[in-house]
Amino acid sequence: MDGSPSAKRALRWAATQARLTGARLNVITTWDIPLYYGWAPAVPYDEEMAETAGKMLSTAVREILGDQPPDVDVVETVLPGHPAQVLIDASARAALLVLGCRGHGAFAGALIGSVSQQCVQHARCPVVVVRGAG
Repeated sequence: MDGSPSAKRALRWAATQARLTGARLNVITTWDIPLYYGWAPAVPYDEEMAETAGKMLSTAVREILGDQPPDVDVVETVLPGHPAQVLIDASARAALLVLGCRGHGAFAGALIGSVSQQCVQHARCPVVVVRGAG
């Protein structure tokens, strides 16, 4: 979950699927400290970045699922790392990986974005890519 409209649409789809199958819904967001000029950050874990990511995640989950009855077990997870790698790792423990897609790939007009593409190619479970409106 990155807070984008396509990610929110994917969350709605995933919640419906979880409700239909009785599955737990694990909503994941990531945070990463960018490297500058090839140097690793001095602080390996930035609590402020993790806290900001967690607040965004909780806000998005409440926005999308808050008015629905609590008939789906929802787990919010904030993890450090690049989104694609975190999601690929999580796919080893998942029955299904549901992703939003903004289409920000290597070239304009890409059908799916780079994170979605990496997950489709390397995930260890089935993947659903939910395209945003437009």
